[in-house]
Amino acid sequence: MLLEVGDSRVLGDAAPRLRFVEEKSAVQGVDEARIEARRVGRRVLAVDDKPAFELSYWCGTCQFLFERLEGATATFSPDDADGLASGISGIDHAVISRFGTLLPEGGYRPLLLEVTPRLVFPSAPGDYFAEDQVATWGPESFWGLPVYPRTPYYRTFETRVDDGAHFYEFVVPMVPPSWNEPDRVAAYTAALGSGVTPTAVAVSILDVCNPAEEHGVDVYAHWALTHFLLDGHHKTQAAAEAGRPIQLLSLLAVDPGLSTPEQVARVPALRAAEEQTRLRPRS
Repeated sequence: MLLEVGDSRVLGDAAPRLRFVEEKSAVQGVDEARIEARRVGRRVLAVDDKPAFELSYWCGTCQFLFERLEGATATFSPDDADGLASGISGIDHAVISRFGTLLPEGGYRPLLLEVTPRLVFPSAPGDYFAEDQVATWGPESFWGLPVYPRTPYYRTFETRVDDGAHFYEFVVPMVPPSWNEPDRVAAYTAALGSGVTPTAVAVSILDVCNPAEEHGVDVYAHWALTHFLLDGHHKTQAAAEAGRPIQLLSLLAVDPGLSTPEQVARVPALRAAEEQTRLRPRS
């Protein structure tokens, strides 16, 4: 459920803890112009200048990806985030400002969502990469296996974009749920049972991946909205275990995703649409 949409704004810090960056590949033995043309490396979300997640390859026709790397070891709850435990009544500009200091300078669109997260494990039932993605791209050509994100993650929503595209939403924890403190998860589970709806906070990007060739049985563009949790790891696990909703304050970055500003601008309307599961053609 879409609860509220905020105005686009400039957020970020000149020295942020998180960055969306494109690593450069070293190329030798060619002239400088050719080096510049070929120096395209992987896209990553970096934390404290260490790669934390590899992201979808820049080409736009490749498979969607978030893959946990060695730098994903920290969460980002500020000391004064206790007010989020009981939920916020609307888009809170003070909360946005606090979390905005973690992020790179740029344009962001705040969205306040209500989500009921469902925890998914790689290659287990419900895994997007083993099911939805393989149906379009097939398994990875080298490994002959589905993409492996190296982390459990949460699925929260999907809907139709149009006849040739489908929208998927993911909540990705910066550390796996097994790292969470059981007592804190239990406390949030109890609070959810008493009617409290706490708020998690995430930085989000939209990747639009459109396969260039027909490798699978169901070929269409995948619009993937990925929320990387900044605060709310225990809340989200508790909500998934209890089957109850929580709020998610998303700071949707306009530029870092594999999408145009016009596509990013469609996210609120898509997120307000009725949920629809993709109906695949029979193979």
